Amino acid sequence: MNRVAVMLLVAMAAAGCARPDAGAARAAAEFSAALAGARWGQACALLTERAREGLETGGKACEETIRELRLPGGPPHETLTYGDEARVRLAGDTVFLHRFGDRWRVHGAGCRPRPGLPYQCEIGG
Repeated sequence: MNRVAVMLLVAMAAAGCARPDAGAARAAAEFSAALAGARWGQACALLTERAREGLETGGKACEETIRELRLPGGPPHETLTYGDEARVRLAGDTVFLHRFGDRWRVHGAGCRPRPGLPYQCEIGG
């Protein structure tokens, strides 16, 4: 996720323009469950193309890299959407998603807030 998108999400949340979205929460929960169940291929399939390609570096497949990251995950407890963008806070992670038609895809995961700065993400960012 680029810095401008993260900054826009934060600004919109502060302005009260965000709303919950069950589809984004379900997609984040599915991603988290795939990670928890060591279903690396399923987790990679839930990523945006750009996020997946970002993990396919140094001759490693997405599945291998995502397994090595050991992302925390957990059940969703807060979901905010802004048009086709969403931020879902999980018990141990923050995940950013983008909607493509009727499907949500993860484009930022393993994300940690940084005061006054965009989130720092293990995937995307």
